[in-house]
Amino acid sequence: MKRTASLATLALLLSGGIALAQQPAAPDATTPPPHEHHAPNPQHEAKHLAKVLNLTPDQTAKLEPILADRDQKLAAIRSNGQLSQQDARQQMKALHESTEQQLQTVLTPAQIQQMKSMHHEGHEGHGGPNQPAPSTPPSA
Repeated sequence: MKRTASLATLALLLSGGIALAQQPAAPDATTPPPHEHHAPNPQHEAKHLAKVLNLTPDQTAKLEPILADRDQKLAAIRSNGQLSQQDARQQMKALHESTEQQLQTVLTPAQIQQMKSMHHEGHEGHGGPNQPAPSTPPSA
């Protein structure tokens, strides 16, 4: 009988230890917060592109309203709960093409190519179910 009681006590102690081990630790001041998505910032993006693509101040100034318009339209598509997933994707694709056409009026062909290369490098290995990741890097 004592053996059964001892085993039961041991089982309770172990299960209590497991329950405590499963509780998340309280965050302290040194633990960085989880990754959060920030709202798009066309000015920040334009400044980043200006630095990376070596844009002129005039190009940067023309880029900001294009990016702001894109972000506004993208947010409207995402928040439209009446769109089917396919319709939303089609609208996003059309928005992407429209933005690309607008960028071509501001950027040089070399800058556009460099921006496309940056975009592809950032998405390598992130192919979806219908878009497998490239097995070899694109040739330059």
